[in-house]
Amino acid sequence: MLKGTTLMLLSRVKAVSTEVIYRQHIGKKAWSLFSPSCAPGSVLWRRNEGFFREVCTSATLHGKVRGNKRKNDLSEKKLTRHFVDCRRVKLVAGSGGKGSCSFHSEPRKEWGGPDGGNGGDGGSIIIKANRFVKSLAQVIPVYKAEDGLSGGNKNCYGRNGNSTYISVPVGTVVKEQGMTIMDLAEHGQEYLAVFGGAGGKGNRFFLSNENRAPMMATPGTAGQERVLQLELRTMAHAGLVGFPNAGKSSLLRAISNARPAVAAYPFTTLNPHVGIVEYRDHEQVAVADIPGIIRGAHLNRGLGISFLRHIERCRFLLFVLDLSAPEPWTQLQHLCYELDQYEPGLSQRPQAIVANKMDLPEAREKLETLRSQVTQRVIPVSALTGQNTEELILHLRELYDGYLQDDRSEGVKPVRW
Repeated sequence: MLKGTTLMLLSRVKAVSTEVIYRQHIGKKAWSLFSPSCAPGSVLWRRNEGFFREVCTSATLHGKVRGNKRKNDLSEKKLTRHFVDCRRVKLVAGSGGKGSCSFHSEPRKEWGGPDGGNGGDGGSIIIKANRFVKSLAQVIPVYKAEDGLSGGNKNCYGRNGNSTYISVPVGTVVKEQGMTIMDLAEHGQEYLAVFGGAGGKGNRFFLSNENRAPMMATPGTAGQERVLQLELRTMAHAGLVGFPNAGKSSLLRAISNARPAVAAYPFTTLNPHVGIVEYRDHEQVAVADIPGIIRGAHLNRGLGISFLRHIERCRFLLFVLDLSAPEPWTQLQHLCYELDQYEPGLSQRPQAIVANKMDLPEAREKLETLRSQVTQRVIPVSALTGQNTEELILHLRELYDGYLQDDRSEGVKPVRW
């Protein structure tokens, strides 16, 4: 009991001496700030003789505002980096595994015989169309499939190499030396591009009545190797064809939920954009905004033939003419000429003429002259104000219904979105 009381007194004396030392160093005023009598929200610590920093608890925390910020729309320049419609790829299939040459070894079994297993087959490379992939940007230049494993003793076969799948957008055309070898036009469609090499044979394979102890095994064969070109052709029902700055992107924004870049300078659209026009019966028509075509596009001028191939997939065409031009009817002649030079008969598909920029005062007079110069149906619209876009949407449905009827009569499965 006496010992415990002594220890308690020593601890109290030690605490009192420590408090005295602290009072001597930081002063009574600073020490009083640590007492619980301080008012809430007051300054707890102040700098005194270089010991403490000034801290205030009444200040509001100035941290980053947490929340889901809305991502800004990508500019056309940034979209160009992500969109790739042409790739050159080298495909190398996996090689087959080597066959094994071994003999069975077991106690009290002198003549066990050959037990070398065969090697596994090499992996193949398969190109598969996927509707959720929109660009060839993720396709790398070289693909190498997995090799098969070698065979082992005790008649163990080597494992086959796994096949490699390359996901590409629907509408990708596979070419080799300029010749089209496959058209992936449906979701889930596959093309076996290169075959894997066959696995080698083990000495067990060569066992026969004439040769009871074969000493030979064959190596696996090398996988197939090819260099292919992948070209993406936009899958859409209708295509907006016109000269630069004719208002194609504005028109697509007016009739669909697509949001392509719009600006008052030519070649604003550098990549094709696809917008979906929805109807009350839940039918959907895909409309593609093709980048502007200039004279000599079939000779690779301007954006060249790199985007003319996107028009090949369109079942019907909408020629967008700028009525602010001096002679807008001449634009139709030049556009038809460029399309026919790229592919004969391309301009003869079901079509309509969209006379854009009707909000301008001089467009009324040119509209009558345009109708007298052409034989196709002319639909006057204003993409800026949305004037008469209902007539264009209804005519789109008429063209789409005619396309469905033609494909059904020919026994072809129509493309639906």
